[in-house]
Amino acid sequence: MRPDRIEAKWIDAFAATFTLCAIAPGDVVAILSETQSRPLNVALAELALARLGARAFHVVLPTPPQRAPVPLRSTGASDAVRGLTPVVQALAQSTLVVDLTVEGMLHAPELPAILKGGARLLMVSNEHPEALERLVPDPALAPKVKAALQRLKQAGEMRVTSPAGTALTVDVRGARVGGVWGWCDRPGQVAHWPGGLALCFPRAHAVNGRLVLAPGDVNLTFKRYVETAVALEIADDHVERVAGDGVDAALMRDHFAAWGDRAAYAVSHVGWGMNPRARWEALAMYDKADTNGTELRAVAGNFLYSTGANETAGRFTLGHFDLPMRGCTVTLDGVTVVEAGQLTRELA
Repeated sequence: MRPDRIEAKWIDAFAATFTLCAIAPGDVVAILSETQSRPLNVALAELALARLGARAFHVVLPTPPQRAPVPLRSTGASDAVRGLTPVVQALAQSTLVVDLTVEGMLHAPELPAILKGGARLLMVSNEHPEALERLVPDPALAPKVKAALQRLKQAGEMRVTSPAGTALTVDVRGARVGGVWGWCDRPGQVAHWPGGLALCFPRAHAVNGRLVLAPGDVNLTFKRYVETAVALEIADDHVERVAGDGVDAALMRDHFAAWGDRAAYAVSHVGWGMNPRARWEALAMYDKADTNGTELRAVAGNFLYSTGANETAGRFTLGHFDLPMRGCTVTLDGVTVVEAGQLTRELA
């Protein structure tokens, strides 16, 4: 990328997204960041909120020390707040929290208390604003994501297959269902930008089968397209074997093992992307420091399998893989919602 500078078009993008979040003149908005946050996005948020007449204030925290045995990427579980009561209270009393932490607050332990106070939270993914500009939320996406979430809530079983050999069964009864379309406009609501995703967190003892990552699929934790096939044998929610002869399988085996934590091998969430403007090849267009890969999660018709923390199943770990896959077929109780990587019916 060229050297960063503030562009009027990026202020426009932030202002458009905050407008969808129903920000009005006089609303109190917290801009939450840390010392390693992307300064350009922090500045753009401030300028866009000023344009809308909001009363914005900054909460800036030191980026915490690295405590994990491996580098952390895209966990959605920032520990920047570290339970600081004054910070939680300030955020909870805001109309909106603009989350610009490096990892994001989606799975942070402080999030329930922030939402309980009446705030809503928009996680602005740690992307270069060029990607955010391309993916300003589209109001037409919301009803489609809501329809997908309704299907998930009513379903008992999800099945996922692919030409590469994926054959996965997920019991989705009692799963926690969630989805985002890119903005939040009500107290207690959470969203992330870029958006366009329908998923669920299965309860314990719900996932079994075989997941095969084919060349061209993505390991977002590594920000890397898969080049050689990787087969994950999954039993009782956990990856029991990582099969494959290439570097992709070797990297996954090493990363799993480094945690020394069986929960790191377990399912976190499963679902599919719904954003028709998200691009699969986008990861190839950015330096790793300029992308968080959220766009790849949201590509319309992908299947997303993730390992790591799952509160529904009572498992907690920082180990996390996000694995968007192309060309899969997803059915709910025998009804196809994604066919060979394409959304079907009212979801398309």
